[in-house]
Amino acid sequence: MKENDIGRLIVTQSIDIHRALGPGLLETVYEVILARRLQKAGLKVLRQVPIPIEFEGEHFDEGFCCDLLVEDKVIVELKSVEKLNPAHKKQVLTYLKLTELKLGYLLNFGEELMKDGVVRIINGNLDH
Repeated sequence: MKENDIGRLIVTQSIDIHRALGPGLLETVYEVILARRLQKAGLKVLRQVPIPIEFEGEHFDEGFCCDLLVEDKVIVELKSVEKLNPAHKKQVLTYLKLTELKLGYLLNFGEELMKDGVVRIINGNLDH
């Protein structure tokens, strides 16, 4: 399955979950439910995946953790805030650069409408 196909499924499931639960719950609630939904759809999903960093020739495993890694191809970062800020988008782009992955999603379940809380982030070129 290609990144764009995975992405469509992530967005569809996120909207469905948001319609059922609404905004305002803790981020971890949406994370565990989205992960389960994607697994039931047949996708490999890992939660709280460490993203190591290299700095000045040293390797650090304690770098960052992304909320979801889907099919080892798409990073998903979840928020449940009133409004996203530019730092949230930079966070996902940094994760993509560190992992050399091409596609990430920033999902804000705090929005009134989930479609307004979906941000697709591309690192470089994405094959269609």
